[in-house]
Amino acid sequence: MGNFYLDNEDIQFYFKAIDVKKLAEIQEDYAENGDADYVPYDLDDAVDNYRRVLEIAGQIAADTLAKNAEQVDEEGNTLNDDGTVTLNPKVRENLDKMGAADLMGFTLPRRYGGLNCPTLIYTMATEIVSRGDVSFMNMFGLQGIAETINAFASQEIKDETLSRFCTGEVTGAMVLTEPDAGSDLQSVRLRADYDEATGQWLLNGVKRFITNGCGEILLTLARSEHEIEDGRGLSLFISERNECVKVRHLEHKLGIHGSPTCELVFTNCPAKLIGDRQRGLITYVMALMNGARLGIAAQSLGVAEAAFRLARVYANSRCQFGGPIENLPAVAELLTDSRVSIEAARALTYETAAVCDQEHNAQRVTETVPDLPKEKSMPLKRLMKSLKRLNAMLTPMSKFYSSEMCNKVAYDAIQVLGGSGYMKDYAAERYARDARITNIYEGTSQLQVVAAIKGITSGIFQSYVEEFEQTVYEDAELEALKAQLVSAKEKVVQGVEFVKAKSVTYTDLNARRLVEMGCDVIIGHYLLKQAALCDRKKTVLKYFMAREMPLIEKNLLQILGGCQLAVDSYLEIVGPVPAAE
Repeated sequence: MGNFYLDNEDIQFYFKAIDVKKLAEIQEDYAENGDADYVPYDLDDAVDNYRRVLEIAGQIAADTLAKNAEQVDEEGNTLNDDGTVTLNPKVRENLDKMGAADLMGFTLPRRYGGLNCPTLIYTMATEIVSRGDVSFMNMFGLQGIAETINAFASQEIKDETLSRFCTGEVTGAMVLTEPDAGSDLQSVRLRADYDEATGQWLLNGVKRFITNGCGEILLTLARSEHEIEDGRGLSLFISERNECVKVRHLEHKLGIHGSPTCELVFTNCPAKLIGDRQRGLITYVMALMNGARLGIAAQSLGVAEAAFRLARVYANSRCQFGGPIENLPAVAELLTDSRVSIEAARALTYETAAVCDQEHNAQRVTETVPDLPKEKSMPLKRLMKSLKRLNAMLTPMSKFYSSEMCNKVAYDAIQVLGGSGYMKDYAAERYARDARITNIYEGTSQLQVVAAIKGITSGIFQSYVEEFEQTVYEDAELEALKAQLVSAKEKVVQGVEFVKAKSVTYTDLNARRLVEMGCDVIIGHYLLKQAALCDRKKTVLKYFMAREMPLIEKNLLQILGGCQLAVDSYLEIVGPVPAAE
């Protein structure tokens, strides 16, 4: 089946277009190498190592993950009578292959056996893995759990667990949501009580919708301060799989069947505190979820890429009305839209990953390097603060834009295949089922909009975009396209000023429109940079601009229209609650 890195020219383009060498420099600055067998001898060697790692991931994704995906989807995993889960043999094969290739400690320090790769390279690998099997990404992509342990746990806990993640001996789970506390994590009720007799914390309660809840290492959000009702009463705990944690139920889902989604029951489960009490949600889980959201953006790219390629091959080989159906303008437009949408989402996701690398490394150096000179620490702290605000906008934007994109691309792939796409003879219906979760878990699209709108309305968006506007392009056509983006930015600013002059409710009602407008402007500038390097990208940019600029105008007109009937006349329009059937 080839290699899912080497056959993707756009990922390879981005590997060259983004200054990966600069990322390698900040990644290797004060790196924790210990006595690792391999440490790059210079930055060129580090970059070459990233490329080789992506090639290995691309080969396994093509040779193993993609070939196993259909069987995994059909069979799923098995819940045993004793509350344990037996993974599908093909899922186990996937894990073994990735572990043997040393790909399960992608971003961890080399001292634990990790690869010390930047977030950008991990994001590329996550896309590649997701193209092979969307559901398997939920095991490969949970490496953020190990990152959280590395960032916040005691040295003892790190030494006990991180090398096991790197070898693939263990996988992990983020144990956050509960039956009555989904996205509202402040409402978490699972109890954590300190047992003075044993010197251990004990966890009691139920968690639901836990991805890979049968994993060996559980990071659990629990209420340690029972008198505090909100998020300040929550702490984060680590526990190993044991008889005190039972999988009560495996969810029967629309898609991602290879990823076990569990309901867990904790009964006096021994656990250790991660970091400090009361910082579980406010500090640790927020950091964990930001990484997870970027991972879902990459997962979305993977399934969209797989769906598009299937549709493209089918449209080229399926002949109707005297030729391939891709010659029909309606089909050609569907495929063109899909290709440009994927590249737009990839630009947003990869650029966000690169910004994350800068923030994470600035924080790592300032917080972990002893006796760092003030002339170096102060600029790093200022940079970290600025990038933190920027990432608070870009990360939810990436998850929102990419997940909505992949659902449309997967839906359109079925349309291109027609009746064949609706049948299980082709993978199109599986891609659509798998895609549907991406704009739901790790925060729905609506919640991503809530998170991103703060950056739009606070001036962060405007400042970020105006940096790109300073670039002067020698190509007059690119300068003209930049002028359109400057005008589009002003429309976003106009919309922001309008909603801020009205009510908070009106701002919330139009948040999605403003975020969509903001995404289009930012992506436009990313594509503009690419267009200066590649003629084909110039054509992609022109298509993107022709498609999106009228939509920005449409969104602005809706915002300025002042309609608030969806809220003010809600009951009149939607009517009474239907009787239960």
